[in-house]
Amino acid sequence: MKILLPLAAFAAALTAGPAFAQPAASGAQVVHYADLDLSSAAGRRELDRRIGNAVREACGTASDADLHGRNLVQHCRVETRRAIAAQRTAALAAGVPGNSYASGQ
Repeated sequence: MKILLPLAAFAAALTAGPAFAQPAASGAQVVHYADLDLSSAAGRRELDRRIGNAVREACGTASDADLHGRNLVQHCRVETRRAIAAQRTAALAAGVPGNSYASGQ
């Protein structure tokens, strides 16, 4: 089985500062989508929900009082999504249930 999206290594590079209240999870973030029908709108929405959850976990969070940390988290999320956009597009173009890509490689 294949797996999706290289989130962890990229996110770890962006979140390596002490500003985070909850540091990014160690290890690769994996988004499985073998169970989704990517040719349907519901399947694409679920894939995007899973990607969003993985990005949030990979980038961590910062305290509301830590403006710099919040900016770093936001930057991490934007850049991580940008980095995985081509893989997401390829998965949707294939639109075939049973596919996925690996993260952290």
